[in-house]
Amino acid sequence: MMHAVNTIASRWLDQYAAQAQQTLSHDRWHYLMGDAVVDQLNSRNQTAWQHWSIWPRPLQSFNEANTTCCVLGEQWAHPIMLAPVAYQRLFHAEGEIGSAMACHAQDGQMMVSSLASQKLDHIQAAAAQPLWFQLYWQGNRADTWALCQQAIAAGYCVIVLTVDAPVKTAVLDLTPDITAVNLRQPLRPRSLTVGQSLVFDGWMSQAPTWADVAWLRTQLHVPLLIKGLMHMDDVQQAVGLGCEGIVLSNHGGRVLGSAPTVASLLPAMSKAIAGQALLVVDSGIRSGEDVFKAIALGADVVCIGRPYVWGLAAEGAMGVAKVIRTLRDELEMTMALAGVTSLMQIKHTSLLPNHALNS
Repeated sequence: MMHAVNTIASRWLDQYAAQAQQTLSHDRWHYLMGDAVVDQLNSRNQTAWQHWSIWPRPLQSFNEANTTCCVLGEQWAHPIMLAPVAYQRLFHAEGEIGSAMACHAQDGQMMVSSLASQKLDHIQAAAAQPLWFQLYWQGNRADTWALCQQAIAAGYCVIVLTVDAPVKTAVLDLTPDITAVNLRQPLRPRSLTVGQSLVFDGWMSQAPTWADVAWLRTQLHVPLLIKGLMHMDDVQQAVGLGCEGIVLSNHGGRVLGSAPTVASLLPAMSKAIAGQALLVVDSGIRSGEDVFKAIALGADVVCIGRPYVWGLAAEGAMGVAKVIRTLRDELEMTMALAGVTSLMQIKHTSLLPNHALNS
């Protein structure tokens, strides 16, 4: 029975991907999935989770089994979170509001992108709960703080500063009705003089620094997480500044094509943080087994990105809800077959290295 359901669950995600590709224009599908370089790292992300095997442990009692967890004072029914994805009305008319409705229906949590295509307060209202806000640096402290205040005023309870993409702009020509409606104005590179670098003197002159992170931490009265750190020294510096959490991520392959995979870094990162801060992961999660492995390797929260957007493109809010439910069902089935009854027990579960894949 479990095997049959697990097979169906995997087929659902593949089916939504196929449906999304059929539904979306070539340009929008390409924007979602990325180019060949992005696809290569994304494939490595997915494969890296398969470098670990799970011990089957039958004959355990499951009278009080559950997937509940406490995250920054919030009680969650499960650890699966929707990652920030920009311009969701590109994929379905319901956009971020549809994703927020699905998230609420499945007792989940969502990070809303700075580049959301719908108003922050409307998304928040659809969720019927405080959401998390993913923040892109706006080129200076004043504009960045204004965007933070806008999110907090709308009811967002956590700020997640993305730092691995110092300046984020659309790589797709947007239609007039789909824009980053919550931003004051698009961020553009500064004017350059002869001999100056577009990267160093242009974009990077508007990128955040550690001094900006320290400043932002002192301004905020809500938790601050830093998304996109992958080096141990950087993570320890963020924790030292008082940041409440880290999102270990290579941006789904969209930034540095030769970046390491999240799965390969997670055990050491978890050991370095040693429970001092929340550890969130994303990049390449495609099943409930992947969620189980991420938690066993040290993650507290596991984010999904492209899979829920496939669901959104295919069936709107209902599709997103089905994707979340599918992954949660797979997580519960994996727990049952591994003989563990809680997320805390998963954290104390040893995984087996899959030497066939590591060789």
